[in-house]
Amino acid sequence: MKFSVADLLDQLSTDQSVSQATLAKIFKLSNKTDKAGLDLASVALAKVGVLEILENGELQRLQNEELIDARLRCSSKGFCFAIRDDGGDDIYIRDHQLNHAWNGDRVLVRVTREGGRRRSPEGGVQCILERATRSLLAQVKQQDELLMASPLDDRMLATIQLNEDAAEHLPSDPPTAVVEVAVDRYPLAQYPAQGRVARPLPLDGGPAADRELLLTKVGLHAPAPAPRGSAKSPQSKSRTDLSEQPVLLFNGWNIKDAPPLPAVHVEARDGGIRLWVHAPTVSERIGLGNSLDGWLRDRSEALCLGGAWHGLLTPTLSKACSFNVGESNDALTVRLDVSANGELKDWEFLLSTIRPVAEIQRSHLSALADRKPRARTIPAALKPLKDHLNQLESVLFCANCLMEQEQAGGAVILNLPAPAMDALGDLNAVDPTGLRHRWVDALDKRDPNSVLQPLLRAADRAWGEHRNSLGLPAITLQVNQPDVSVLTDVAKTAIALDLPLELEEDGSPSAQELITVFAGCDQQRVLEQQLSYSLPQPMFTGGVAASDGALNPGAGHPEESTSPAPWCCAALSYAHLVNQQVLQMLLQDGKDRTSVRQKERIALGRRGAADAIQWSLFTAAQDEKLRGIVSQRLLHRLNTRRRQVLELEGDLLSLVQARAAQLLVGQEADGRVSGVQSYGFFVEVGDTRFEGLVHVSSLNDDWYEYRSRQNRLVGRKNRRVYQLGDPVRVNVMKVDVLRNQIDLEVIPTELEEASSSPEEADSPETLVELTPVTLSNP
Repeated sequence: MKFSVADLLDQLSTDQSVSQATLAKIFKLSNKTDKAGLDLASVALAKVGVLEILENGELQRLQNEELIDARLRCSSKGFCFAIRDDGGDDIYIRDHQLNHAWNGDRVLVRVTREGGRRRSPEGGVQCILERATRSLLAQVKQQDELLMASPLDDRMLATIQLNEDAAEHLPSDPPTAVVEVAVDRYPLAQYPAQGRVARPLPLDGGPAADRELLLTKVGLHAPAPAPRGSAKSPQSKSRTDLSEQPVLLFNGWNIKDAPPLPAVHVEARDGGIRLWVHAPTVSERIGLGNSLDGWLRDRSEALCLGGAWHGLLTPTLSKACSFNVGESNDALTVRLDVSANGELKDWEFLLSTIRPVAEIQRSHLSALADRKPRARTIPAALKPLKDHLNQLESVLFCANCLMEQEQAGGAVILNLPAPAMDALGDLNAVDPTGLRHRWVDALDKRDPNSVLQPLLRAADRAWGEHRNSLGLPAITLQVNQPDVSVLTDVAKTAIALDLPLELEEDGSPSAQELITVFAGCDQQRVLEQQLSYSLPQPMFTGGVAASDGALNPGAGHPEESTSPAPWCCAALSYAHLVNQQVLQMLLQDGKDRTSVRQKERIALGRRGAADAIQWSLFTAAQDEKLRGIVSQRLLHRLNTRRRQVLELEGDLLSLVQARAAQLLVGQEADGRVSGVQSYGFFVEVGDTRFEGLVHVSSLNDDWYEYRSRQNRLVGRKNRRVYQLGDPVRVNVMKVDVLRNQIDLEVIPTELEEASSSPEEADSPETLVELTPVTLSNP
């Protein structure tokens, strides 16, 4: 079909019916077959209880609270859960209740069994709203007389039947290539999925081939071409001239054609700091709702592929938006007054023109960090910035104050940077939007992007509060609370490591308390890594207008006031661009006085403007445009693309690490235990920090018991313990680059070999009473 079930439901509402002829026109269905597909889909959805077919043949959406919109997530072991975007409990789906849904599909689920204290609710898939997989990486296999595609992603619990032409792609031993399989028909009733080989992809074709493999895996390898047309020029009317302001560009990127970033200026004021954040004005150069806007919406985010960028913007648009030293540039600006302890006291949004005076790179910040506090000489790397060193130090001070304020407000700040590897390219730098991780990145004063992060978050918080006070729509960032059960497990692990922590009966410690306990200990990194698993991924949500649809001051919702509305990096994320569009409309089209006869105008971008406005900000046509700017369909698209990008970046890191591990096969290396399970333990090895598994079957010196409460493996005779954070020396045995599976073997030290002698192992002094444990066969 030319449309998905999600597309169909997006056109329906609960208060107004739509004719099938109108839907056919929207979906551009011209022939009888396509229109028959629409009829068939309508009847099927009516039986499920999603919509109603009225007597006149028109369709109307039903409000069915029993059907839950969710995203399917499967594991390699066959366990599947429906993950809800609204933050509700995950729903366990048994294999016979999947109804041919695949990992990543958007589905409607009906709960069949309520959950308990330690049991997830169970349910069944009633309808597949949208398929996540249109092509996949696979290997061709012969099953009897049939050729089947076996997906490389072991979360894809299905095989796809291929035609006879696929025989030429049967793999060699060892395999040198995989294939991309395009899905022609999804499984239906007793009929299996069918597909065809779209192209072979080499396994060892170099960095470019690796990037193509990863893009194909997440379905981002075939983007639509950009529409024709040139970008608009921002209007010069009502712009504030800030070209005399010594603005600094902070740029942590090293790759050509990287997305443009905001610029900043800082000055001391009234015992605090006045911070100016100047964002590249992307929204002024595109028309809301035109073909370019739709193309950007479909792309959603810029992709960093290590040594290359797949930008969100077209090259022409990106160049037009970029700030350049010594050149006048149009910007969207916010002026923030920050107290000495990092609190936002005042702000004002405005359209501006700036002229940056210098670009700050990693080499500059590194030289500044290495410079002695009272040194009179200026390092060679800083001499081009000698006139701006005081401001640069003020920017660092401001970033530190804002970080301390966030920490005091409960932010979870972890120091878990990616390993420094040339192959990671710009992924070595911190993501200035802060969306890459589930936590707040610790401040790295050598990384320009890391310095930008807290400044941009402050600007996002200001817009989140300002737009809420005016009742304007926005895409906000929702950060949910950590998983308490995981926090408790991490706390128990810390106690087992003899860290100074007490676990009370009435609850688990907070993430901030655990971070304080971990600080400075040998196991800090691996414990913070375990702690990070308790943090849910931030989600884009929609901050909308009042229930009556009017976009009037004071119509916002108090509970949304603290939700940041990101807008500074529109060249990186379409969510930022949407918020920029709303901000631009406020500053350009918002009504700042009751009538043209009134001389006094209200500064609509200034904090507290809503208190002085007693009139509608926009015309009816502008209201209508703003009400449609944020939709559930758009939020689903943005969150789905965010998951794809995170998966892509994670796969790229794993692939680069696996390539590094390949060079060490057969060699010894030092590492640290990063995880313990009943089947073995994981070790993080070397500076590249690739993670491999020491399987319990390779520990042939003893029978090892897994003690889940202490998160450790213990030898029954020699009492040898493997627990989180232990340093170990391993031998790299085998590396499967495509599946990121690295097999390791522990090399016992001489002291360990001596301690495992039969005489000492059988000695009564070494025997202790054992608690009930789970046994794992060696």
